[in-house]
Amino acid sequence: MAPRGAHWPAPKRRRLVRRVAVVVAAAFLVACSGGFVPGLGELMSLQQMRHAKLWFAGRDQNWPLADYELDELQEGFDDVVKFHPTHKDAPLPLSEVVPKIMGKPIGDLRAAIRAHEPRAFVASYDALTAGCNACHQATNFGFNVVRRPPGALWYGNQSFPPPAAGD
Repeated sequence: MAPRGAHWPAPKRRRLVRRVAVVVAAAFLVACSGGFVPGLGELMSLQQMRHAKLWFAGRDQNWPLADYELDELQEGFDDVVKFHPTHKDAPLPLSEVVPKIMGKPIGDLRAAIRAHEPRAFVASYDALTAGCNACHQATNFGFNVVRRPPGALWYGNQSFPPPAAGD
């Protein structure tokens, strides 16, 4: 038995194939047009990584790397506000809570990094960490407690001390 449509003339089969291809392409474009929206958990996992790397860079006084990681951390918070201005479990809008709680600690930390002040970096980093935990408390995520990374490197494949001159 011949497959269905096999008896159709070639021009009719070509038109059908073209129409099916157009429908499939249109469906693909519609599906992709919304773009990818990262989940809040995905964004916060990246924030955890940036928070840890920021600590190691500042601890080792690699100020350019610390400045870079702080910029990345700020971008991550901007993404949280952009993609998740509200959250079903949070009593307050993230678009208000995140900037209000995190703005000052980030500004203080940026000043410490740009001044190359190790003691100010530690104090500001600890204030940033406290801000993370205050934000978690305010949004009903208090079970997620952030801390300074322990002594062992979480990112053993990256060097955190600044490169020696000539490297």
